[in-house]
Amino acid sequence: MRVLVIGSGAREHAIISALLKDDSVTSVVAAPGNAGIAGVVETVAVDAADPDAVAALALSLGVDLVVVGPEVPLVNGAADAVRAAGIACFGPSAAAAQLEGSKAFAKAVMAEAGVPTAMARVCASLADVEQALDQFGSPYVVKDDGLAAGKGVVVTDDRHAAIEHASACLARGGDARVVIEEYLDGPEVSLFAITDGTTVVPLQPAQDFKRVGEGDTGPNTGGMGAYSPLPWAPAGLIADVTERVLQPVVDAMARRGTPFSGLLYAGLAMTSRGVRVVEFNARFGDPETQVVLANLRTPLGGVLLASAQGRLADLPPLQWEPGFAVTVVIAAQGYPGTPRSGDIITGLEEAAELAGVDVLHAGTTVNDDGAVTASGGRVLSVTAHGDSLVQARERAYAAVDLIRLEGSHYRRDIAARAAES
Repeated sequence: MRVLVIGSGAREHAIISALLKDDSVTSVVAAPGNAGIAGVVETVAVDAADPDAVAALALSLGVDLVVVGPEVPLVNGAADAVRAAGIACFGPSAAAAQLEGSKAFAKAVMAEAGVPTAMARVCASLADVEQALDQFGSPYVVKDDGLAAGKGVVVTDDRHAAIEHASACLARGGDARVVIEEYLDGPEVSLFAITDGTTVVPLQPAQDFKRVGEGDTGPNTGGMGAYSPLPWAPAGLIADVTERVLQPVVDAMARRGTPFSGLLYAGLAMTSRGVRVVEFNARFGDPETQVVLANLRTPLGGVLLASAQGRLADLPPLQWEPGFAVTVVIAAQGYPGTPRSGDIITGLEEAAELAGVDVLHAGTTVNDDGAVTASGGRVLSVTAHGDSLVQARERAYAAVDLIRLEGSHYRRDIAARAAES
């Protein structure tokens, strides 16, 4: 099986690393990839946001399966274009990807499916926003209705900051909307499921760290680290969420005539009143993918192809490696604002040589002198596997300490509380 992976982040690097361990995968091509991905597979240029360009590339390469990593190509219809070209594709249609593309749409599907979630109001004006803020009270939760690269949510006790974020979202004009929600207490959990539109196969749960600063301080980011599995998760969590959330949503999408095939990501809050859905994504999440796939023993390529071909029910249960995985994101100076690019990264080979460590690239490129440099906000995901969560953390941070990137920053408390307890 020849596979084309669309995307350029650490998520795609993790997917490619898993595919290369699958004996059924004969070759992998990445488009556009990054400096780290180019070190292990062929990379080609493509405008990933252009569905026709993605389909044309897949045809020209003669691949058997296309795996679409990022959300923008999916919302734009990349999976539709690839399937129309007669090639199997792992990823939902544009219509189904609206589960991530529009939070208002996701709320409507959840209501239809009877999925537990936060009360919410969809607002198209600042007057509506102010009424909704009064209705739900503090802490205020304000979400951009559309895609925002993981940074469209503000949770704050500051009413002025809440209104300011809503105003910025609405300022895009057109059909711009914001969603105001009640605040959900309790820790958050990410649970992925691979589905073919009928069968749902859940993966191991993970927890990511969205705030830029230690102790969950500062603004939201795309994610500064993650770990999996969760030693503190209640027994039966996966089965409960599959029965009450994932399967009902997949069934509801099928009834609507927009079956969801691909990766359904449920962001959950473990509240004092039980599990509640915070959001859905329509693709593998980053950085949770890095740790979830690090623990997966079952060959990934066969599972993704079965999803694309509607054959998940024929597969045996997934198998997992014992132990834990931790990933720590190294971010460029200025992130999550305007990141600085062009700085040289050193220590990558030394870090990757450590036991149980995989250095996954996100925002990297190679300069004219052949040096790896930073080219994005989240630059690297340093991922480590260990027999215990403590060992996985120690390995990850030992690797991080070997890497040098001027002005970079990372959190030292990824999975610390869980490891200590």
